Order: sequence, then structure tokens, then C-alpha cells
Amino acid sequence: MNLKSPTDSGLSMAGAQRLATPTDLGDNAVKDIAGALNALLADAFALYFKTKNFHWHVSGPHFRDYHLLLDEQADQIFAITDDIAERVRKIGATTLRSLHQAAAMTRVLPNDADYVEPADMLAELMDDNKAYIRALRASHDLCDEHNDVATASLIEVWIDEAERRTWFLYETLRAAQSGGH
Repeated sequence: MNLKSPTDSGLSMAGAQRLATPTDLGDNAVKDIAGALNALLADAFALYFKTKNFHWHVSGPHFRDYHLLLDEQADQIFAITDDIAERVRKIGATTLRSLHQAAAMTRVLPNDADYVEPADMLAELMDDNKAYIRALRASHDLCDEHNDVATASLIEVWIDEAERRTWFLYETLRAAQSGGH
């Protein structure tokens, strides 16, 4: 049984023991899965913030529809952050402690432009969600390698949610590009 935090968190031995959570996963499994989950968590925060950025700054004839869609998607993304972090703790590791740490780990590229066309917002978020799905699938494979069915099960739900976001963005973008609504 793993009784220590095997992450490279910089914790003192006493701190690591106080945060230890018993698990039947081996030390390598905990380290690998926690690393993958922390990267997913960093990506979720970045994707959440980017989605909110576009939600706050969308404009044009379909403002209300896009504004509401992006708000709904941002809420869904933010909702998984606690589940990801708590899963890291359940398996005996530690998770992100700051926005600085999340920013250093994320694979989601920021968009700091003063103005972005609504169709470009939708396309960029669609691509980001597709990339997130690929990262989720890779993390699921890692969980399968280590026989961590609980984390794999959670990831399956997150994949489904990200696929739904991608689908909605795709269909909304298609309508915008065809001039329909």
C-alpha cells in the first residue's frame, strides 16, 4: 500500500506524510497518473479561462446564442476541475497549487488578441477541445496500463463531455459559415 506522496512536489517528508492517502496503486502508477491528471487539470483551467474570455468578448448578430453557449461550456469545464484534483489526492499524490503552476503546465495556447471574430473563437475552441480529448484518451490509456479503473471511468465521462462541446461548436460554426442560424 502506498502511504507517501510520490510526486515531485517539493514537500518535506513530514508534509508528504501528512498529505499521504493510502492506495493500492503502486508508486509508479501514482506518479504517472497524478502527472497526467495534473496536466489535464492545468489544461482544464486554461480552456475554462479561454472559453470565458471568448464568452466575455463575443460580439455580433449571434451574440446572445454564442454568449450563452460559451458560458454553458465554461461552466462544464470548470465543474471537472475539482473532480480531477480530488482524484489526484485520492490516489495519494498532490495537485496544482497556483495559477502560475497551471500556466506552466498547460498545453492550451492562450489568445490575448484585442478582438477575435466570433467564427474564429468557435473554431479555436473546437480545436482546443479536440486536443483536450486526445490528452484525455492518452491519460485513459495510462490508467488502463496501471489498472486504475476509477480514474479511467471518470475520464470516459470527461471525454463524452468534451466531444459534446466539440459537436456543439462544430454545428454552431457550420451555421455561422453557411449564413444560417
